Amino acid sequence: MIIYGKQIVLYVLDKHPNLVEEVFLSKEVDGKLFSRFVKLGKKIHRVDNQKAQALAKGGNHQGLILKLSEYEYTSLKEIKNMNFILVLDGVTDVGNIGAISRTAYSLGVQGLIASNIKTVNNSGTVRTSAGALLDLPFCIHPRSVDLASELIDAGFTLIGATMDGIDLKKYGKIESKDKVALFLGSEGEGISPKVAKKLDLKVSINMDHEFDSLNVSVAAGILIYNLKK
Repeated sequence: MIIYGKQIVLYVLDKHPNLVEEVFLSKEVDGKLFSRFVKLGKKIHRVDNQKAQALAKGGNHQGLILKLSEYEYTSLKEIKNMNFILVLDGVTDVGNIGAISRTAYSLGVQGLIASNIKTVNNSGTVRTSAGALLDLPFCIHPRSVDLASELIDAGFTLIGATMDGIDLKKYGKIESKDKVALFLGSEGEGISPKVAKKLDLKVSINMDHEFDSLNVSVAAGILIYNLKK
């Protein structure tokens, strides 16, 4: 898995140096940073910008690229043992998944599930999460409706963000012992109808001005913060 850019490279060096397999540098770095790369005990490649651009697939690599070991998903069984989890129903955009991961990890969500999709660009989501996805348990489930049923059987209360939900302010705070799964749908489709029928509670974000919807990553931050506040 390739990641690139100064912010995430430094994050990996600080928190997950064991994941690094190879280092690629397309520009000179200061001695202190280079020493950290040397201490990894991994091969350091000096590459030209053309090679760096190819590795980063045209992304803004800032001269710093790492090859990491393959991303390891958390099993659904493990996530079922958690209390507050987030489920993305049909959200496929790498930028949104990454941004949501970063917010979820920062606000104390214990696990994240991307459902109704078969694959995720791991490199892209890890990068756009600024590394948070390396610390937030994450798995993929192909069918949201089946996942909802499994979570109900595991004792979760299902809360979903919908346009016709109650004002979030009317819902009480989530306690640490509560088992809650917050479902968020894609901006275009929302939560799938079959999943919506299984929800215990539908919530919405009260807005001062009429507008179709918020970006799903923005909505995620507002909902998670207010449910935990």
